Amino acid sequence: MKQSKGSYGPPRQDTRREAEKSLPKYDRYKRMSSYPVLKWLLNPIWAPHRWEVTAVPINVEVTEPETVSVPRRIMERLIREAEEIFVMDTCYCREVFKHKEEYVDIGCMAFGPGTKKIHPSHGRFVSRQEAEEHVRKAARAGLVADVAWVWVDPYTWGSRPFDQQLFVCFCDDKCFYRGSMQKRGPNLNKTYKRLPGSCVRVDSAKCDGCGACVESCFVAEMKLVHGVATPGKDCKVCGRCAEVCPGAAIEVRFDDEEAIFRDFMSRIRARTSIASKDRRGRTKGDDAA
Repeated sequence: MKQSKGSYGPPRQDTRREAEKSLPKYDRYKRMSSYPVLKWLLNPIWAPHRWEVTAVPINVEVTEPETVSVPRRIMERLIREAEEIFVMDTCYCREVFKHKEEYVDIGCMAFGPGTKKIHPSHGRFVSRQEAEEHVRKAARAGLVADVAWVWVDPYTWGSRPFDQQLFVCFCDDKCFYRGSMQKRGPNLNKTYKRLPGSCVRVDSAKCDGCGACVESCFVAEMKLVHGVATPGKDCKVCGRCAEVCPGAAIEVRFDDEEAIFRDFMSRIRARTSIASKDRRGRTKGDDAA
């Protein structure tokens, strides 16, 4: 994509035109990523050293009081790690695909020095408090926070270097990261990860085998086994199944929050730096202002 004049990436109108062309194209690529021969041609797009997405299920609550807000607290702590936070005015996925348009104003967030090159026509820099409210708004809308380190983002926004930025997209099930994943190829499957220390549990006594969770699973990992909902090994723990279960038979559970956040940040720091202290090789405290 052509760089705009000055130090910024392309403006909104150029990005919108590019999104109208590229989003449907990548959606087709995802659907073809498991086809013989084609999957090997498409594998480089989702190469692990350039594409990694982690689902943070801010869209659901869990029953144990001590873990009720773990996903949102994880997001709030991630926000406190960042020195630059840019919030997009709109979600291009919902604009282009014309779905969930009532949430089109819940745009992505971007962290790190690379955000300084995002054109101002896309949105604005916000405080940590404003960013936390943006997460709460997305959670109330039932959206999943997809924490993404993906080469497409710096290409789209002109926000290089790649290793100094991180995007958080608040996705419904047809957005770029979650759409067309049911017949994904092996490389694409590996790049979309669950939050460390998270899992889905089904209470077989409450499950009546209605299949609502099976229909809602964006990766087709929930199955009915002997009439009981059973998550597969590649479940991404996005929480959608727990959200739609009419009998409250499905829970999203979490290990110790400190361990989750430590492992989550280790995953992020292996790929990118969103704070100057990270770039100097030191660890920033969780409670930094």
